[in-house]
Amino acid sequence: MTTLITDRLRLEPFDDHHFEGLQAMNRQPEVMRYLSGQPETPEQTRAGIDLVKGRWAEYGFSWWAFIDKESGRVAGAGCIQYLGRDPANPHEIGWRLVPDKWGQGLASEAARAMAAWAFDTLEAPLLVAVCKPENRDSEKVMARLGMRYRGEETWYGSPHAAWEITRAAWLARQCA
Repeated sequence: MTTLITDRLRLEPFDDHHFEGLQAMNRQPEVMRYLSGQPETPEQTRAGIDLVKGRWAEYGFSWWAFIDKESGRVAGAGCIQYLGRDPANPHEIGWRLVPDKWGQGLASEAARAMAAWAFDTLEAPLLVAVCKPENRDSEKVMARLGMRYRGEETWYGSPHAAWEITRAAWLARQCA
């Protein structure tokens, strides 16, 4: 399992010791508004951690807890996973933050680290990100990563704005 380091964050693969921080984040309606639409129960958070630990063991990638280096607390979470949770699909990149960390550039910082890892380590040919069409803040992060909008698509049972970036486009941006 891989830990990633950015200027302000340590991205750690989900583990049991992240439970309190992840539950504190995922039980907030404003965090889950564009995801499940419902606050997460403690049982759902525990089940999610167990599922993610299994994916790390099976695939070598999944969800990270974003640990704020200064405070040591969970500031968010993000992933590289198979889009739609299906290995036949391309890799998906995603993120969420606790509300008091919104608007500080942390999502972009973490997303750059996860994308670089996916393209460099996994040699993913393509990364896709999806969000509810009304989630403009996530779309801004996607645009900052150099992703291009590919249209509205149905994922996870509902319409989502889909964005993508190829490995070649990512590498060209890093050399520019």
